Amino acid sequence: MADYNLTGLFIGLTTFFIIGVFHPIVIKVEYHFGTRCWWCFLLFGVVGILLSIYCEKYLQNMFLSAIFGVFAFTSFWTIKELFEQKKRVAKGWFPKKRKQ
Repeated sequence: MADYNLTGLFIGLTTFFIIGVFHPIVIKVEYHFGTRCWWCFLLFGVVGILLSIYCEKYLQNMFLSAIFGVFAFTSFWTIKELFEQKKRVAKGWFPKKRKQ
């Protein structure tokens, strides 16, 4: 990858993929669990930061370090989006889960 100077391109593509995967995750998690599991994404973010630091320091792998960093901060952004999704559901833009 580095031999062909494609590292940045693959980081961008993987970032696009990660953000694309997290979008429906926000919708599904809010639908099934509400906002009460926001701390899971906080934990994912912290683990992502630790993995990013580990990959940079010990593995000297800038690609993995960047990907874990993107994953970490996408997880942090997801916390905000969970609460925003709750507001979108309240406005009727998304379906609300019915009590059974």
